[in-house]
Amino acid sequence: MIVGLLTLDLHIFESHSLKEKRFVIKSLIDRIKNKFNVSVAEVDANDLWQRSIIGIAFVSNETVMVNKVFEQIKNLVVGIHSVELLDSHMELL
Repeated sequence: MIVGLLTLDLHIFESHSLKEKRFVIKSLIDRIKNKFNVSVAEVDANDLWQRSIIGIAFVSNETVMVNKVFEQIKNLVVGIHSVELLDSHMELL
């Protein structure tokens, strides 16, 4: 069993309040959950208006599958115009 952890550091351009940030992040989290069947949560930078750190966990039998899903998730995030991916970190357990 392979457990993959992906951390995404995001900058939200159009957010001018925590309410606007929550709207964007909740939409992104729901989109990732529904499309890839992974566990997702905002894990840090909760008080900052334009910054969010999202943690994603995925379990599979193969390392290749974990890498493939995480690359697709990063491509999805990069394609969203109101969000910039600042950094990402992947771990395999």
